[in-house]
Amino acid sequence: MLSAARLAVTLVLCLSVANVSASSSRVVHESRSGIPSGWVPVRRAEANSVLPLRIGLAQPNLENMEAYIMDVSHPESPNFGKHWSPAKVAHIFRPTEVAMDTVRKWLFESGIEEHRVKLSPSGGWMLANVTVEEAEQLLGTEYYVYQHDEAETEHIACADRYHLPEDVSKHVEIITPTLHFDLKLKRRAPTLNKRNQPSGSARLVGQPGFGPSFPKTTGSAEKLFTGIADCDEQITPDCLRALYDFDYDPLVPEKNSIAIVEYTPQAYVPSDLDMFFANFSKGQVGERPDMVSIDGGFIQSNQTGFDYNGESNLDLEYSMTLVGPKQTVTLYQTGDDVEGASFNNLLDALDASYCTFEGGDDPSEDGIYPDPYGGYQGPEACGTVKPAYVISTSYSSNEADMTPFYMERQCAEYAKLGLMGITFLYSSGDFGVAGYDNYCLEPNGTQAIGAPIFNPTFPSTCPYVTSVGATQVNPNSTVWEPESAADQVIYSSGGFSNVFPIPEYQKSAVENYLAKYPPPYPSYIYNSTGNSRAFPDLSANGVNYMITVQGEWVYVYGTSCSSPVTAAMLSAVNDARLAVGKSTIGFINPTIYTPTFMAAFHDITTGSNPGCDTEGFYAQPGWDPVTGVGTPNFAKLRDEWLALP
Repeated sequence: MLSAARLAVTLVLCLSVANVSASSSRVVHESRSGIPSGWVPVRRAEANSVLPLRIGLAQPNLENMEAYIMDVSHPESPNFGKHWSPAKVAHIFRPTEVAMDTVRKWLFESGIEEHRVKLSPSGGWMLANVTVEEAEQLLGTEYYVYQHDEAETEHIACADRYHLPEDVSKHVEIITPTLHFDLKLKRRAPTLNKRNQPSGSARLVGQPGFGPSFPKTTGSAEKLFTGIADCDEQITPDCLRALYDFDYDPLVPEKNSIAIVEYTPQAYVPSDLDMFFANFSKGQVGERPDMVSIDGGFIQSNQTGFDYNGESNLDLEYSMTLVGPKQTVTLYQTGDDVEGASFNNLLDALDASYCTFEGGDDPSEDGIYPDPYGGYQGPEACGTVKPAYVISTSYSSNEADMTPFYMERQCAEYAKLGLMGITFLYSSGDFGVAGYDNYCLEPNGTQAIGAPIFNPTFPSTCPYVTSVGATQVNPNSTVWEPESAADQVIYSSGGFSNVFPIPEYQKSAVENYLAKYPPPYPSYIYNSTGNSRAFPDLSANGVNYMITVQGEWVYVYGTSCSSPVTAAMLSAVNDARLAVGKSTIGFINPTIYTPTFMAAFHDITTGSNPGCDTEGFYAQPGWDPVTGVGTPNFAKLRDEWLALP
C-alpha cells in the first residue's frame, strides 16, 4: 500500500503525463513541483461540483515596469522624483480591452454562457461559476478532492499544472482555484513543522515565531546600561545614533509620514512604550502611534509576552524614539485575530487598483473578509489607507512557500507604489542562506532540514522593495569601529532569488562580487547564474537590542530590528527634502547602488551568513549578499539626497 506522500507523488506524475497528451494544443500556464505539506488526494472531484473560477487578467506594460521606475528613481534621470499619481498608475496597468475580449471569447466558445461571466470593477479579474467538468475541459487538467488534518472540510484543486490556449495564456496572469490550496485551515491550529513551530500560508505572518524575520530573544537583562560605552553588549537608541551619525530634528513633520506594519495577534503594550520612553526619550512618555485598522486589526491584550508583544514593541519603541516626538508614526495593524492577514491584504488597503473581485486574493495565502469564521465582519479594506512615504515591515516568508505567479503579482504592486513615491522596506530574514526554521531546498524544490540548496526569502527577493539585513557591534568593540555581519543568535539572510531576474540597478554591484569573490560552492547550491535578483540591499544593526516586554528589559536579535531603524533614518531624509520643496525619495534602490551613494554607506567586510550546512556567503568590500551595500551614514546620505532634484 502506498503511503500518503508516495501516493501524492505518483498522482502528480500520472497527471503530468495525462495532461501533456490531452492538451497538446495548449501550453502549460502554471505548475508546481508538489502538493503542499499535509494535503492528501482522496478521490476525483465530482463532475457536477461548482467552482467559482477567477481569472486574473494580465496587466499591460509590466514589461516596461523597470524602465518606468528607473525613470523616476534613478538619480541621473531628468525625471527623478517626478512620481506618478495613483490614477496614472491604475490607468497604465489596467488590463486592455483586447485581454478582456480574448478571455470572454474563449469562455463563450467553450460553452460558458455570457450571463455567467462577470468583470471586476477594476477590470482585473473575470469570474465565472463553472462545474468541475467544465473547468477540466477549459484548463486541460483534472481536479481532485484533498484532505488535511487541520481542514474542517474537504478541498478541490488540480494537482500539478493547468493549461490554456496559447493566445489566451498571454492575456492571463493566474486562475483560481487551480494549484492554490485555497481552503482555510483552522486559525487556532496552524500547521506545525518538525520543530513544532507554525508553518504554512502567508496569512500566518503574525503568529508567534512564524517566518524568517520573527525576532529572537535570549531572555531578560539583569541591568540596563546607559551611554554608548557598552554598545557591544546592549544596543540602545543612543548606540544607533552614534553608529550611523543620526542626529536630526524634523522641520516639516506635518508634511511627512512613516508607517510600521504589524499583523494581529502581534500587539504593542502601552505601558512598555512608556517604560522605554522614560529611559530614552522622556518627552514621548504617553505618546502612541496613530493606529490604522486594516481588516479588523486591533491591539489585542488577551495573549501577552515576547511571542505576542516583542515584535510590535521593538518596531515602535525604536522607530518612534528615533524620529522623535515631532514626527507622527502610523501603525498599520492588519488582520483580525481569527483569520489573520497577509502582505496582499495590506496592499489591498494601500491601493484600490490592487483589490479584485470579491477580494480576489488567494484564500490559502490571504485573509478573506468579511471573515467567514466569525471574526471581523466588515468589508475588505480596499484603497482605504493613504500610503505613508516610508513603510517598514519586519515579517517575511520563503520564496518556496508560494507559487511564482503569486509572488510576481505582488511584486508588481510594490513597483507601482514605488512609482508613487513610496519607500517599502522588508527585513531580509534571520536564518542566513536557509529559509525559515533552517529549512533548505531539495533539488526538486521541496523544503527540508538538511537539504543542500539555499532557500531565499520573499518579499526581499522582489526587485522593487528594499531588503534590509543585519549587522552587529563586535564583542569588545566600540561604535567607532567597523561592524560585522550579524552572527550572534541570528544570521542575516541573503542570497539570490530563484524567481526574479536581476534588476538593472544592481547588475554592476553583483557582477563585481561574483567576479572578485566567487562563492566556494557548486553551482547547484544557489542560483549562481548572476542573472537573478540579489539581496539584501543594505543593512543596519540587529543584535543585542534592548526593548521592554511586560515591564522587563529583554534582549532582541533580528533583521526585525534593522528595518524600522532604517525606516526612521529614511523618513528623516524625506523631511529634509520636503522642507526645501523637493519630493520624497521614493524607491531608493536605483540610487543607493550608484558609486556616489555607496560611498555614503559603511562598508561591511567581515562575517558571513551560515545555513544549509555551509558558511553561507561572506561579507566583502562593496555590495555582498550578507549586508548589501553596508550600513547608513545618515549625515552623508541626507546631504547626497538633498543635492538631487
